[in-house]
This record gives sequence, structure tokens and C-alpha cells, in this order.
Amino acid sequence: MRESSPSKPPQRLFIPGPTDVLPDVLEAQTAPMIGHRSTEFEALYAKCEEQLQRLFFTQSRVYILASSGTGLQEAAIRNCVGGRVISFVNGAFSQRWYDVATGCGKEAIRVDVPWCTAVKPAQVAEALEAALADGPVDAITVVHNETSTGVISPVGEIAAQVRAISPETLVLVDAVSSFSGVAIPFDEWGLDVCLTSSQKALAVPPGLAFAAVSDRALARAESVQGRGWYFDFLLLEKYLKRSTTPATPAISLVRALSVQLDHIFQEGLEARFARHRTLQERTHAWAQERGFDLMAEEGYRSPTVTAIENSRGLDIPDLNRYLAQQEMQISNGYGPYKGKAFRIGHMGEVQVADLERLFQAMDAYLEQAG
Repeated sequence: MRESSPSKPPQRLFIPGPTDVLPDVLEAQTAPMIGHRSTEFEALYAKCEEQLQRLFFTQSRVYILASSGTGLQEAAIRNCVGGRVISFVNGAFSQRWYDVATGCGKEAIRVDVPWCTAVKPAQVAEALEAALADGPVDAITVVHNETSTGVISPVGEIAAQVRAISPETLVLVDAVSSFSGVAIPFDEWGLDVCLTSSQKALAVPPGLAFAAVSDRALARAESVQGRGWYFDFLLLEKYLKRSTTPATPAISLVRALSVQLDHIFQEGLEARFARHRTLQERTHAWAQERGFDLMAEEGYRSPTVTAIENSRGLDIPDLNRYLAQQEMQISNGYGPYKGKAFRIGHMGEVQVADLERLFQAMDAYLEQAG
């Protein structure tokens, strides 16, 4: 397992994204510009495509776009839903996907799951069976890793349940804050769209988004009207065959992505996933040893972000002012949990030594605050 080294400056951001970026990944963005229709760019794009397929554990295509993860939430809805979609809402970002679906004019069936708990296969089965009584369901949306609460849902089990009940219903997964911090075997789990973005566990600057897309999803897109243009899977597929994109890509960011993907495979996927589990365990231990409770239900806690109940009544903005003096930052609670919780991101290139530095500073603050 890698530890901090001179090539990796001390971690500053312990938030759930954006994450700190390695110096050579940042530097890759400063290379002279090239044409986006050049053979040089096509070779770069093809390299990243192949590495992303390995990281998604898929033989299917992976689309690379200049977008946020939210943009690909919209892409999944526009391409895969002609009729009805069930959106499972257990946090702020699953709520956003429901809002995207309604914003695209789709008939979205909202299923609320208590925040800080995972979406369970039994809940999915019950909602899907009830909806099917009124006709076909094109897709379900579920967030793998709720950044707002630190909950991870068992999307592999959920997909198996959907397949057993309604094989024609597509499984659309948001893995924005979990991808590359935990294994997501796209093909093995039978997912149809799995989307993520660059600025979280991937540890690439913000601005890129990625989606693994199954043959089933691509076939569905052929029958859906109003896919738009920028996010049209069929158009993206046409250009992907030439290792490029329909619109001008973010060339500098793709260069940064290429360097970071090399780092990820140099570390090794199993080692990377194990490091994230170690970071999770250390964060949980620190919180519980100091009398804090964890927000996420036991058994469904994220390997990349931990939400901690503010049971000791800390002034979180004041804590962050203290941490800023040592060039560090954590996150307040999200939405209704602002002030009631705080979140620690332990993803990307964070090492155990980085966490120890953070916890040493937080312990000093706790002692000072009494």
C-alpha cells in the first residue's frame, strides 16, 4: 500500500469531492493543445476507453463526456426511458435523479426510502411489482453510493431482483462517489447504465463524466424519441467507433485522466479497493472512539465517504476554520443534516498517513473546544 511521498503533497481536501489531484495529473493539463480530430487524440481516447472498461469490469462501451455526473443522469433518462421510470430516493442525489426524470417530462414513480438507509432488493421488488400492474416499467434509477449520507446500496442484488421480475426493465446506476473506490462489476451484475464523474474517487479534476452502457440500453435508445443531441447514445456510439466524440472533447482533462488511470493500474485495483476499505475502517474507529455515531445504517456504510452524527454539538464552520490553518477541510452535513452531521471524504489518493494527520488536528480541536 502506498503512503505519502514527496511526489504526493499533504492531503488538503477531506470532502466528498472534488478530491486532491496528484501533481503530474494536474501538470498533464498544461501540455500544448492538439486537434480533437487528430490521430494523437484518437490514440489517447482509445487508451482511456480501454482502461475505463477494465475499471468498470465490462466488455461494453464506456462513453467519455465533458459533463458533470448529473449530465449523465439526464443522458440515462433521455436514452433509456420512453414510458415510465421508478426512482428510488434515499438521499439528495437520488432525489436529483428523480428531479431530472420529471424535468425531462418522463412519468417518474418516486419511491422514498428513509435517508441514512440503503435501498434494499425487497423494496425494489415490491415497488416494481406494484408498478407493473399498471403496465411496463422502462427502467429504475438507484444511487449506488449516496454522497449526502454515506450509504451504499447493494445494486448487484437489486439488479438481480429486477431481472427476475421484469427482464425488460433497465437498471440505471449512479456511482459518482464510489467508482474506483470499490469494485463495480458492470457485466457480472447485469447493469445497463453505470455513470460516474472525474472529481471524486478517480481523483481527476472536475469536468469529465463516464458511463458504461450495455447493449440492451443501446437497443432501447433506438426506440426512444427525444433523446436530444449532446447525450444521444446512438450518436456517441457512432463516434466512439472512431475513438472520438461528436462535440469538441475536453482534451486537457482527458490527458489528466490518462495519467491518473496509469496511477490507478500501477497501484492495482485490488490494492486500491483494499486501501479504501482501510480508510473507511480507520474513519469509523476514530469517530466511534470519540463518542460520535455514524449516520449510515450498519452493513451499508460507504467505503469512500463517512457521515458522522454531530452528537457532541460541534460548531462545524469553526472546526473548518481551525483545520484551514493547517490546510485541511471536511464537509458539513448535507441538506437537512447541515450542522447536525459532518462528512469526511476518504477517497481518491488519500493515504492512511493523510487521515492520521487530519485526526490529529481534529483531536486537538476537540480538546481545545472542551
